[in-house]
Amino acid sequence: MKLQLFHAFWGMNGSLREKFERAASNGYQGIETGLPGANDKNEFKELLQEFGLLYIPQIYSYGNHKETYHEQLENTLEFSPLFVNSHTGKDYLAEEEQLTLFEFALSKEKELGVAVAHETHRGRAMFTPRATVKLLKQFPDLKITADFSHFTCVCESLLHDQEEDLAFMIGRTLHTHGRVGYTQGPQVPHPAAPEYAEELARFEGWWDEIWKQHRQAGKPHTTVTPEFGPVNYMPRIPFTGEPTADLFEVNQFIAKRFSEKYN
Repeated sequence: MKLQLFHAFWGMNGSLREKFERAASNGYQGIETGLPGANDKNEFKELLQEFGLLYIPQIYSYGNHKETYHEQLENTLEFSPLFVNSHTGKDYLAEEEQLTLFEFALSKEKELGVAVAHETHRGRAMFTPRATVKLLKQFPDLKITADFSHFTCVCESLLHDQEEDLAFMIGRTLHTHGRVGYTQGPQVPHPAAPEYAEELARFEGWWDEIWKQHRQAGKPHTTVTPEFGPVNYMPRIPFTGEPTADLFEVNQFIAKRFSEKYN
């Protein structure tokens, strides 16, 4: 099984071409970002082809969640995505609304012939381990993007008391977001800092299990996007407002650890 690393455009500076060049020159197999706007669509397609990169589009349901999910999912098709990463639903939706939304999402995934990974994310339907597992048990075909940094933040713990739910979610993981969270936020100031060694080890343990299960399932590859975020996601130094770390360097640190371990 091979590791496929995806470069997140979130928070990255430069033109569209510069972002593609950065991904290709640093050994990424693909990119992950939202759908391009109308003015960038043609250039985006040309750059995907020129650099030979795979694409994971990000979509975000809102308002009438079924309509916006369906519209964006359809729009991904012209870019021949590897699969789609979706921020689906909201945490405040009633249980029946959640169920009908994910039933609808699965029907559109099958109808359009594109795989979807629903991201575990604060503010969304999958905002805690228990809420996520409940949906996964209801819908056996549902898959996730494992971004457990949101869980450590929402639950204010490293989830040692939720091992059973974590194991269940790992078994349904299609894609991984490589970000390290802690008990008071979704992103440590820098994952290489010794004061966050416990958090890094905890997350790498989960990523090891995802890798192991994918390999045992006979998958040809597993996909990972190092996805630390910019200010204000990244903490700032008081009074100066400067970020505590360089965003690209932090994501490269995670990418290198994945490469050294799994390649």
